[in-house]
Amino acid sequence: MMKLKSNQTRTYDGDGYKKRAACLCFRNESEEEVLLVSSSRHPDRWIVPGGGMEPEEEPSMAAAREVCEEAGVKGTLGRLVGIFENRDRKHRTYVYVLIVTEVLEDWEDSVNIGRKREWFKIEDAKEVLKSHKPVQASYFETLRQGCLANNGTPVMTTSYTDSNESSFSDIR
Repeated sequence: MMKLKSNQTRTYDGDGYKKRAACLCFRNESEEEVLLVSSSRHPDRWIVPGGGMEPEEEPSMAAAREVCEEAGVKGTLGRLVGIFENRDRKHRTYVYVLIVTEVLEDWEDSVNIGRKREWFKIEDAKEVLKSHKPVQASYFETLRQGCLANNGTPVMTTSYTDSNESSFSDIR
């Protein structure tokens, strides 16, 4: 299913959830520092870069496109961390690891909406995300737990509701 927004087409899965993709953008392979961007709705808050998938777009390609637009970085796309579900907003987000190899001086969202970016230590990133983006804060827990099968297939998804309680469901 698709819906047109003023400047984009939104895509939905069979359950009516908006299809999204995002990346945990790390400064290097040690995965100790992650890049967050300012929210377009709340410029004083930090978020993980990501957004809606376009029709026929693969999740990995959408993730790379979104981080280039929102964070102004390019890099080596790595493993799928997981598929995260936000029941309140009806989103399902594919989250990947990206090792940054290029940082653009000017990028789409910096020019168009004044978006900022900043490197954070993992613990600091979790702290700034947990109050307003608990689903995004959970990306780091799943990253560390390594919830992927050996062949790279996600074996669980995390679901969140307003109560911030998570539930895991097998998606094999």
